[in-house]
Amino acid sequence: MTPEENLQRLNLVLPPPPDPIGVYKPFLIDNNYVYVSGHGPLISKGKFMIGRIGEAISADEGKAAARQVGLAILATLRTNLGTLNKIERVIKVLGMVNATTDFHQHPFIINGCSELFAEIWGNDAGIGVRSAVGMATLPDNIPVEIEAMFKLA
Repeated sequence: MTPEENLQRLNLVLPPPPDPIGVYKPFLIDNNYVYVSGHGPLISKGKFMIGRIGEAISADEGKAAARQVGLAILATLRTNLGTLNKIERVIKVLGMVNATTDFHQHPFIINGCSELFAEIWGNDAGIGVRSAVGMATLPDNIPVEIEAMFKLA
């Protein structure tokens, strides 16, 4: 199945693509690669999930927030490319987790996004290299920020 067919099959609803908050491009194509700037867990236009994991947010809620970030990334890709079918594969995911100092399950949190991408592009093309790191804070107190790199088909 194509990525667009998988999106439909899963009954996923994409949020509106986020507007940049600062001086940067949320999406950039260079040769055969697409770079997507850091995205947060966008719920609706201008509204993000907020809170720190290990404090106001549980690990499961943090994982759901990372999945929501993945949906926001998909929205940016689809808006700029017209279709997810133009993406051949996920190359890299960098996940940043706003967590308390005693929270150590950062990879579990970022799995929320990685599992979504695997559902869209399959286990081979949907899983790339990845880093999952903890942060003392993130912009506007969002629980997760993720940036990603993709290869164009």
